[in-house]
Amino acid sequence: MVDKGRRDVIALLGGAAAWPTMARAQLPAKLPTIGFLGYDAPSVASRWLAAFVQRLRTLGWIEGRDIAIEYQWAQGNVERLAEIATAFVRGKANVIVTYGTPGAQAAKQATPIIPVVFVLVGDPVRTGIVATLARPGGNVTGLSNQSADLPGKRLDLLRKAVPALRRLAILANTDNASSVVETQEAQSAAHKLGVEVGTFEIRRADDIAPVFDALKGGVDALYIATDAFLRTHRYRINTLALDAKLPIMSNLRQYAEAGGLMSYGTNYVDTFERAADFVDKILRGAKPGDIPVEQPTKFELVINLKTARTLSLEIPPDLLAIADAVIE
Repeated sequence: MVDKGRRDVIALLGGAAAWPTMARAQLPAKLPTIGFLGYDAPSVASRWLAAFVQRLRTLGWIEGRDIAIEYQWAQGNVERLAEIATAFVRGKANVIVTYGTPGAQAAKQATPIIPVVFVLVGDPVRTGIVATLARPGGNVTGLSNQSADLPGKRLDLLRKAVPALRRLAILANTDNASSVVETQEAQSAAHKLGVEVGTFEIRRADDIAPVFDALKGGVDALYIATDAFLRTHRYRINTLALDAKLPIMSNLRQYAEAGGLMSYGTNYVDTFERAADFVDKILRGAKPGDIPVEQPTKFELVINLKTARTLSLEIPPDLLAIADAVIE
């Protein structure tokens, strides 16, 4: 029996922040648990995660009442992914949700049994995460970020904003298998456009400044290959790029919001919403290996006009007209 003093304390605590912990403590049966394995820092993924949780609510899974969600963040550290995935397995999570190729690989290696739902994996077949898109098999399924023409599309858009583009540098984390694939596609697209291209590896924070020292006066623009570690350091990368008068094209609007010139890629908020549908099906009894991997359906172009002015670039009106967001 709970005495009056304890009831008063519980009443005072109240609210959304306290409810999940209280619910787990008071309910006699353990709630189905989702282990959310975040590759970034929470600040990077907050909008995506909010969309995921809201969609779960719409589907009847309210956090703290119907499900528990355990959040762990690797802060862009690949080695932490395996540690977190293993901890979720030990804790007997019902589903592991993760994003990015390294996250999906870590979760798959940690368990052949617990269902894994991935988001934003560049090429899940080529990187060995699933057997095929239509029939993934095993315990893993999710949403691919695969679209072979995206690097070419980004370079087309970049060239419209930077007509003098002749030399391009690609910044990539070669520890990320998906980034390696994207880099190859971007190199091929650049060659078709007659643009010289060089690739620079950034695997640790200490690599960033030396890369920019090597780039000075040698290229006209930067292409950032998709990777959570690089996202974590986007402010530093953008600052160094602006100092070097180099426009940046990336896949993610957070780069443009942090001072990069442009971003074009999958709408991450939409993709994380769709991931909730996968979790819903699995919690209701579906086998992940029977759920086909889905492709991106929504894309967004973001242009930072403030950065364009700083770089003395005139963005064509037709390019501004098709932008999903323009940062003044």
